[in-house]
Amino acid sequence: MAAINRKRVLLGTIAGWVVWAAWSMFVNAYILAGQYESSEAAGQLLATPRYSPPQFLASWFVTLLIVTCIAAHLYAWVRGTLGPGPGTALRMGILVGFVAGFPINLSVATWVPVERIVPLWWMLDLWVGAILATVVAAWLYKD
Repeated sequence: MAAINRKRVLLGTIAGWVVWAAWSMFVNAYILAGQYESSEAAGQLLATPRYSPPQFLASWFVTLLIVTCIAAHLYAWVRGTLGPGPGTALRMGILVGFVAGFPINLSVATWVPVERIVPLWWMLDLWVGAILATVVAAWLYKD
């Protein structure tokens, strides 16, 4: 079994995180912006967040960085068994994205009184973001 190239995992993590962060900003700033306004006006979301916007954004992007690092490591670990390439990266991204996005947003869609489009896009933010980040990280990974 070949040793993991930690420098390439780190490079892939950073590049994948940048892509995921851009996707997340697009989903939340463009696709869901109107939903957030109407949900706040209806009292379904807090008008004043519990954490300040800079504090939340820093925490959110650090969390995406950590999950991207996990996905990049998973790809590096399984490529010896499943083979290198985009197919393996896609599989790992799908698995990580499902775990990150589906369970919590199923609960939100069930119990939080927001339009179901909000948790759907939150799930897609995490699921598609994990796929994109893992594929980018895998593209940059070399033994």
